[in-house]
Amino acid sequence: MGKVNLETRGISPGLTANDLQKSIHFYVEGLGFTIADRNEVDGQLRFVMLQAGTGELGIGQDDFAKGKNWVKGVGLRLWITTPQDLHLLAGQAKRAGITLDSDVAALPWGPLAFTLTDPDGFKLTISNPR
Repeated sequence: MGKVNLETRGISPGLTANDLQKSIHFYVEGLGFTIADRNEVDGQLRFVMLQAGTGELGIGQDDFAKGKNWVKGVGLRLWITTPQDLHLLAGQAKRAGITLDSDVAALPWGPLAFTLTDPDGFKLTISNPR
């Protein structure tokens, strides 16, 4: 039998946060995600599934089993594409207290984008479609 190509209907990355409430603020208040689902263990919020359009992003509270100082986000960048006005989105992020890594500008291949880093070091690029 020949190779079978994977046909996805979506990919939902999951990130680990040092402070889940800080991450919720970053993604919900700063970037406009909504909380689609939440999981509590013994009355403590441990995980949220965020949604933005058809995109999903899971964020879980680190249990610190690997220690408190392990580096997160190295070698990973989340690319988020939206047809929305990037200046409005970047302004919302700034009003929520988020410092952008780069303001809205054209990427070398054409579309506009801005970049930022979440509280745990995960890098994001938010761009318009090509």
